[in-house]
Amino acid sequence: MGKFGKGHHLHLIDGSTFIFRAYHALPPLTRKSDGLPIGAVAGFCNMVHKYIEDNKGPDAPTHAAVVFDHSGITFRNEIYDQYKANRPEMPEDLRPQIPLTREATRAFNLPCLELEGFEADDIIATLARRAREAGGRVTILSSDKDLMQLVGGGVEMLDPMKSRSIGVEEVEEKFGVGPDRVVDVQALAGDSVDNVPGAPGIGIKTAALLINEFGDLDTLLERAGEIKQPKRRQTLLDFAEQIRISRELVTLDTEIALDFSLDDLEVREPETGPLMEFLGRMEFRTLSKRIADTLGVEPPVIADTDPGGAEPRQEAERVPFDHDKYETVTDADALVRWVEAIRQRGWVAVDTETTSLDEMRAELVGISLAVEPGTACYIPVGHKGGDGGGGLFGSDALAEGQMALGDVLDVLKPVLEDEAILKIGQNMKYDAKIFARYGVEIAPIDDTMLMSYAMNAGLHGHGMDALSERYLSHNPIPIKELIGSGKSAITFDRVEIGKAGTYAAEDADITLRLWTLFRPQLHRARVTTVYETLERPLVPVLARMEMAGVRVDRDTLSRMSNAFAQKMAGLEAEIHELAGGSFNVGSPKQLGEILYDKMGLEGGKRGKTGAYATGADVLEDLAAEGHDLPARVLDWRQLAKLKSTYTDALQEHVNPETGRVHTSYVIAGANTGRLASTDPNLQNIPVRTDEGRRIREAFVAEKGKLLLSLDYSQIELRILAHIAGIDALRDAFRDGQDIHAMTASQMFNVPIDEMDAATRRKAKAINFGVIYGISAFGLSRNLRIPRGEAKDFIDTYFERFPGIKDYMDDTVAFAKEHGFVQTLFGRKIHTPEISSKGPAAGFARRAAINAPIQGTAADVIRRAMIRMPDAIADLPATMLLQVHDELIFEVDEDAVAPVTEAVRGVMEGAALPVVELSVPLTVDAGQGRNWAEAH
Repeated sequence: MGKFGKGHHLHLIDGSTFIFRAYHALPPLTRKSDGLPIGAVAGFCNMVHKYIEDNKGPDAPTHAAVVFDHSGITFRNEIYDQYKANRPEMPEDLRPQIPLTREATRAFNLPCLELEGFEADDIIATLARRAREAGGRVTILSSDKDLMQLVGGGVEMLDPMKSRSIGVEEVEEKFGVGPDRVVDVQALAGDSVDNVPGAPGIGIKTAALLINEFGDLDTLLERAGEIKQPKRRQTLLDFAEQIRISRELVTLDTEIALDFSLDDLEVREPETGPLMEFLGRMEFRTLSKRIADTLGVEPPVIADTDPGGAEPRQEAERVPFDHDKYETVTDADALVRWVEAIRQRGWVAVDTETTSLDEMRAELVGISLAVEPGTACYIPVGHKGGDGGGGLFGSDALAEGQMALGDVLDVLKPVLEDEAILKIGQNMKYDAKIFARYGVEIAPIDDTMLMSYAMNAGLHGHGMDALSERYLSHNPIPIKELIGSGKSAITFDRVEIGKAGTYAAEDADITLRLWTLFRPQLHRARVTTVYETLERPLVPVLARMEMAGVRVDRDTLSRMSNAFAQKMAGLEAEIHELAGGSFNVGSPKQLGEILYDKMGLEGGKRGKTGAYATGADVLEDLAAEGHDLPARVLDWRQLAKLKSTYTDALQEHVNPETGRVHTSYVIAGANTGRLASTDPNLQNIPVRTDEGRRIREAFVAEKGKLLLSLDYSQIELRILAHIAGIDALRDAFRDGQDIHAMTASQMFNVPIDEMDAATRRKAKAINFGVIYGISAFGLSRNLRIPRGEAKDFIDTYFERFPGIKDYMDDTVAFAKEHGFVQTLFGRKIHTPEISSKGPAAGFARRAAINAPIQGTAADVIRRAMIRMPDAIADLPATMLLQVHDELIFEVDEDAVAPVTEAVRGVMEGAALPVVELSVPLTVDAGQGRNWAEAH
C-alpha cells in the first residue's frame, strides 16, 4: 500500500466509547463455565464486528486502530492532583472485562493502542496530527466532546451509535465556537465529570460569548477588567490561574512519542483461527456462529456446561410500580427531553394506543415510552371530546392538552428508525404496522412476547397481562376499566387523557421490565439462536405481508354464498324427508332427538345438559354405519360453515381503502412454531372438497399479475425420514418415488407397478397418521375399517419401519426426562403433561412425538420467509400469504419464471447451513389468475 500519505484514510476508534456503550446497553451476562462477567465483551465484539462489516465499501479505511486509556495516573494528575478525582469506581463486574476487550481487539486483527501516562485522547490527537500532516484523511469514531478540538483540516468525527458525522458545523453548534477555540471554552466552563475546575458559574454558552467577544482565552484574561458584569468580571480576575490550569487539562497532547508508525496501522483481514479461538473461549455461541458465517468458516465448538432449566426464574429489577411518577407529554420541550433520555439509554420500550385492533383501519390515539423500570410516559395525540358536547361521547374535536400527531412523529421518527437504538415491544408486529401506516419504519426491535415464546412454548400464554402477573407479580390495569365491555364499550380515543396515560405508560413500563428479565435468560435457556433467527426477524416480514393483503373478488364470493344457500336448502329438504318431518337442522338438541328418540338409532349419549351428543365424530360414525340422515347433516354443516366463515364473512373483511383482505398472523400461538391466521383465518379453508377449493377462486391477482403458489412436498414425512433414520423412506425421497406407493409396497408386499388406489390410500393415511401418533381407533375411523384391522396395519408399519417406533419411544423418554422436546433448529416445545395419567397422557405423548417434526417443518418455512425479501428484492413479486407449507406470491405476468426459480431456491435450501437433511426438500409450483388455479 506504500507509506501513509495522500489518498489514505485513517480510522481511530475510541475504545472506551465502545466498552461503556456495550456495558450499559445489555443486561448482565456471565460465562456459563465459570460465571465470569462477559456482557460488555459480547457487546464490544458485536460492535467491532459491525464496524468491520459496515466499512467494506469504496470509502473503507486504509488504516485503523482501536485506542484505549491506560490504567493509572497521567501527566494531567501531575498538573492538577484532583483531576478525575470525582469519578465513581468502575463497576465490579466491568473490571475483569477490560483486559478481555483488548484481547478481543487483537483477535479481530485490529491494532490495539494504549500508552502509560497518557489518555486515549492524546494518542488519537497525535495520530490525527501525523496523518493530517502526511496528507491523509482521519475519521475519529467517538462522541467524546474532548476530541472535538481536533476536527477540521481533514479530520472529522463520527458518532458510531448515531451514525452521525461531526464536522466543524456540528462543533460550532455544540460549543458556540469553532474547533480551534473549543479548548478555550472548555477551560472556562470546566468539566464536572473529569473534575476540571474552570471558572465557577460560567457555563458553555457564557464561555462561548466571552471567547467570541474577545477572540481567545489569553486576550480575555488580559482584558477581564473591561467586562461590564461585575460578578463575571470578578470571577475571571480571581480564578485566572485556575482557568489556565484547566486549559492545560483539556488540551490534548499531539506530540506524544510513539513506538509505532502510521504504516503499522494498515487494515488487515481478521485471522480466523485466533478469532474463533477467542470467541469460543468466551462461549459466545450466537456471535461466533454469525461471525463464522460471515467469514465462511466453521464456528468453534463450545461445550455445554449449563445445568439450568428452561423457565426463567430471575426476578426483574425491583422498582415499585408508581403510577404517579408516569408523565403525560403535552409539549415539544418535554418530548425532546424524552428523546434525549432515549438516545442516552440506547433503548426504549414503545407501545401504541389505537381505536381498533385492526391495524389496517385503526387510528393512532397515543404513544407510550419507557426508558427504565418505573420511568415511563404517555404522548396523547388523538383523544376526542374536546368541547364536551356533540352527543353521547362528546365532540369529535380533539381534546385539549395534546400535541399534533405530525409534530410528535417528526420528533420521534429519527429515534424510532435509528439503527443504534433498540425498540422494545410486546407484540411488536402490531406497533410496527401502526407506525408504518404513518410513515415510520420502526427498527431494530426486541419483542418480549416472542422472547417468552422462545423460552416457554407449551408452559403458559405469552400475553402481557399473563407475563406481568407471572414474572413481575403485578396485575396491570384492566382495559375494561377504561373502555367498558360489550355493546356499551367505547373506543380508546374517548378515554380521558389522564386515565389513558396511566394505563398506556404502565404497558410500556411492564414491557421494559419484562425485557430486562427475559433478555439475559434467553442464553441460559439456550434459545437465543431460535429467538434471533426464527422469531424476531419474522416480525417485519409478516408485517409487510399483512399490509400487502390479497385481493378478493366480492362478486365471486356473493355468487358462492347464493349457491351455497340454494344447496343448503336442497339438503334441508332432503334431511326433513329422511327425518319424516321438519326441524331446525342447525339445532344439535333437535337433531339428537330426531336421531335417537324418533329414529331409534343406537349409541346415543347424553351430555350434562341432557341433550344427545351430535358432534362431527358422532355423525361420522353413524354415517359410516350406512345412515343417510347424519351423512346429509354433515354435508349441510360443511356448507353452512363455508358460507358463514368464508363466503359471507370474507366480504366484510375487504378493506374499503385497499380493496384487499388483510389477515393477521399469530407468531406465538401454536407451541410447535406453526403460524396461525386470524381476522380472517385463511389457513383453514377446506381443500378436500370441491366447495372448499372453489372458495380459493375468489382470491385473485391484480390486473397484469398472476398468483404464484409454491408448496413443500410432503415436508413432514421427509423430516420424519431424516430424524428417525428410515433408510427406505430416505431412499424413496432421494429417488423421487411415490412415497405412499412405496410404503404400501413395503407393508403389503405388493409391487409398486401393481399398486391399486385403495391400497395406496391406506398407506397414505398411515404415513400421515403416524406423524400425529394416530391410534388404531383414529385410523379405523379415517379408513372406515374395523379397529382390529387398523391395529394390524399400524403394527405392520412399525415392523417394516422400526426406526419410527424407536424415534417415538426415544422422543417420549426425552420429554419425560427433560420436560420438553426440540426441533432440529433448537426450538423448545415444553411437555408439562407428559407424565400425567388418563386421557391427557395420551394427548401429551402424541403431541411430544409430533412436535419435533411439525416444529422443524415450521422452522424451515420460517427460515424461507425470513430470507425471501432479499431473494425477490429485485423482482416484481410480493409475498402475500403463508398457509402451512405453502407460500403465495403476486407476480407480474412476465416474471413468473425468474420468481419461481428464486423462491424455489430459497425454500429448498431453507434448512441450510444449520441443518443438512439426509433427504431433499422439494417444492411444487403453480400459477394462475386465482389461488385455486395456482395451487
